[in-house]
Amino acid sequence: MAQPDETATRAGGTPPTGPVEDDFEDLYENAPFGYLSTLTDGTVVRANATFLAMTGYTRADLVGRTRIHALLPVGDRIFYETHFAPLLVMQGEVREIAVELKHADGSRIPVLLNGVLKAAAGGRPAVIRLSAVAAADRRRYERELLHERRRAERSEAEARQLAHILQASFVPSALPEVPGLDVAGVYRPAGHGDEVGGDFYDLFETPHGWGLSLGDVCGKGARAAVVTSLARYTLRAAAMGEPRPGQVLSVLNQALLRERGGRFLTAAYAWIRQTGQGRARLALALGGHPPPLRVLREGGTEAVGRPGDLMGVFADPRLHETEVELSPGDALLFYTDGITEGRAEEGMFGEERLARSLEAARGADAAGIATRLVEEVVAFQSGLPSDDIAVLVVRVPDRAPRSR
Repeated sequence: MAQPDETATRAGGTPPTGPVEDDFEDLYENAPFGYLSTLTDGTVVRANATFLAMTGYTRADLVGRTRIHALLPVGDRIFYETHFAPLLVMQGEVREIAVELKHADGSRIPVLLNGVLKAAAGGRPAVIRLSAVAAADRRRYERELLHERRRAERSEAEARQLAHILQASFVPSALPEVPGLDVAGVYRPAGHGDEVGGDFYDLFETPHGWGLSLGDVCGKGARAAVVTSLARYTLRAAAMGEPRPGQVLSVLNQALLRERGGRFLTAAYAWIRQTGQGRARLALALGGHPPPLRVLREGGTEAVGRPGDLMGVFADPRLHETEVELSPGDALLFYTDGITEGRAEEGMFGEERLARSLEAARGADAAGIATRLVEEVVAFQSGLPSDDIAVLVVRVPDRAPRSR
């Protein structure tokens, strides 16, 4: 029993009951694509009705009278001669080359051109068979994609610029000169710096001495930036009237609770003043923030202060005030957790690496200590830190040797 032709089989395997379309001439003439046959020199020898309708020409205009080159704009003609035709000779076929055809009315028609080389045989010359698929919708879609991509790139560039502007507002453009002290700060945003972070530091003069603040807001983005600015300037304002560091942090805590933004932060606040004989006294309080590290001139490091509760969480946070005296050659490092929690394949940077870095930098000035530490943390993470980093160093300069 003869099997039904598979092209005449309906979906599901049931042969059709009516007659099957078998007019191949009509299929050629009215195919959904334009078909064109040319000799190897480009002379058109056949064109289907679809191609003629697409381009607006008649058979008399093209067959035996026109070369395919004449249907192409100058740029595409050069491309056809230097790339399309040679590839046909070498490969025997070329697929989906985007070109334009010149319509009879002078307009341009974007198409995808496919070509197959049929070698000469039986006394017949070689023929190039071409199909032209209208690509106006595809070109329009590609232009829209390109437009959206460029708009996204502009938006991304604007977002990066905004992030840089906001981040620059989180730290002073330059630290003030503090008589008798050497101070330095470094801020490094996470990753490529494309997203606004929440780390900040500040140093400013108050009626009670020099005020120092450093903090880390939970999260990133615009909402974190709002809280960061609120924290920095609230600390500045509170320090003008409150001499005790714990009270300054309490004012910040109340401001955060009133904001009701659901954001919390860690913060350190201290005042510093000189006590004579080249020494400095510092009083500090910590709102959930890591204790600063004292780098001793004689060697070694030690944590200073007791961490209290996070800011913006409790109505009456526990805050502990600590006083410490810095001798000539001593330095005090304030830092955010982007230092110790910097991640790499071998784990976190951690407190041990931090202590080793500070020990290696002992004797350097404040800028040297801060810069060396941040560079080591960034290098540990292959140049792309996973979190923002803020570092502030206060150092009492060594006393100059007495002249004899």
